[in-house]
Amino acid sequence: MPVFGQILGIEGTAWNLSAALFDTDLIALYSKPYQPPHGGIHPREAAQAHATEMKGVISRVIGDSSLITGVAFSQGPGLGPCLRTVATAARSLALALGVPLVGVNHCVAHVEIGRFATGCEDPIVLYASGANTQVIGYLNRRYRIFGETLDIGIGNALDKFARSKDLPHPGGPKIEELARDGRYIDLPYTVKGMDLAFSGLVSAARETGARLEDVCFSLQETAFAMCVEVTERALAHTGKDEVMLVGGVGANSRLQEMLATMCEERGASFHVPPRKYLGDNGAMIAYTGKIMLESGYTLELADSQVDPSFRSDQVEVTWRRDVPEKEHRPALDLMTEARGAEAVVALTPDEAIKTRVSKGYRVPGLDSRLITERTRAEARLIAMARRAGVPTPLIRDVRADTIVMERVKGTLLRDALEEDHLEETGKTAGKLHGAGIIHGDLTPSNIILRGGRCVLIDFGLAYYSSEVESRGVDVHVLFQTLESTTDGYPSLKEAFSRGYRAAFPEAGAVLERELEIERRGRYL
Repeated sequence: MPVFGQILGIEGTAWNLSAALFDTDLIALYSKPYQPPHGGIHPREAAQAHATEMKGVISRVIGDSSLITGVAFSQGPGLGPCLRTVATAARSLALALGVPLVGVNHCVAHVEIGRFATGCEDPIVLYASGANTQVIGYLNRRYRIFGETLDIGIGNALDKFARSKDLPHPGGPKIEELARDGRYIDLPYTVKGMDLAFSGLVSAARETGARLEDVCFSLQETAFAMCVEVTERALAHTGKDEVMLVGGVGANSRLQEMLATMCEERGASFHVPPRKYLGDNGAMIAYTGKIMLESGYTLELADSQVDPSFRSDQVEVTWRRDVPEKEHRPALDLMTEARGAEAVVALTPDEAIKTRVSKGYRVPGLDSRLITERTRAEARLIAMARRAGVPTPLIRDVRADTIVMERVKGTLLRDALEEDHLEETGKTAGKLHGAGIIHGDLTPSNIILRGGRCVLIDFGLAYYSSEVESRGVDVHVLFQTLESTTDGYPSLKEAFSRGYRAAFPEAGAVLERELEIERRGRYL
């Protein structure tokens, strides 16, 4: 395996132009952020500012240019004009120095510099930045996306709210400051499986007449609790035992505190890289470029075009070994207790007693509200689904935070991912949607195979809707989880779709909408 010396990395996906030199460790790092005169970032103005500052920024980090053995640049995702400006500079330098050129995925670079700086091996990653909010995990030479925002990134959400209140850009630090003197008020909380959405939350925060400090506090508490919940759900689904926070919003001390609390409650370790590596920075591009080069990666100039929608799961991870699987979990029928992201289920020979547990990372008002709302809704929607002919557990008792139901014996779909099982799952989902019910967390961990049928469990995020968008998101949650779990995803997806079309007359429109949801740009 070749060993490269100094790698120059140039980052400029959005507002921050940054360059760094990396060898066995960071040698130099310098950044020149673009500060808009008012409002948010204007892509062309930011690109012009980057072009003006490019020579000065790179000159601040380059020592002896003869020692540079490669040039890495952020190839995407990002703002097109900014990406093109950086790519042009990187190509020119690589040609002038006669060294390899490396195109780096911006999101993957956040993960890799975090792993380097913290020493964690195989974490579930919460990537929280201006334009991106994703929950990521590694599997079979890919960084798989378990969940993500369905509309805007959390940083952009905070900035939109800040602009509406004439707060300075970026809005996150000022919101964090004001939140220290705030109290909780109810705001919308939107989690759909391992995906989440912030637009409704921001709109409600802007429109409320409450005291600004209270709104900032509640906006943070609500948005961050959503992020922590979906991270915990991925942690529970995969059985991993490390969590890492990366991205510019990761500098928020309250978000760090909430994730640390969740990890402590679950017995997982929590990792945050140093502040200089959290926001967009040249070091993460230089370091990732170095390990890519050393793994045999090469990029021809003809293939160096930028990609504003470059997703982390498109990158073949040639520099990592596959991590050995954790100890196999016991078969469902042998379990006496199960623990998900929000509840503990005590299992007797005949009953499953599901109790929602208080979450230490959530503010008490939000915590009690979610426990009450979800317990009542789950019991009601399980009963509705059962009346519509959808296989579900039989409910025997409902209390404030507990549902007592029959124990469903069989095999979890996650442990038997086969085409015929996915086709049956499609038929069951079609019947559920035909009854106007959205499951909300349609993952292989919430489907039990019993006697050739699929029994749906865990309706904690379920709701009533006949909208194509809601049904599309429901199917997207399943597809996204399958893609992040197994390389057999294409055939399993097709099997589900066959069953779904067979059971639900409106399946065609829903599957088209799911494809649209998948293709939506996340860099907004």
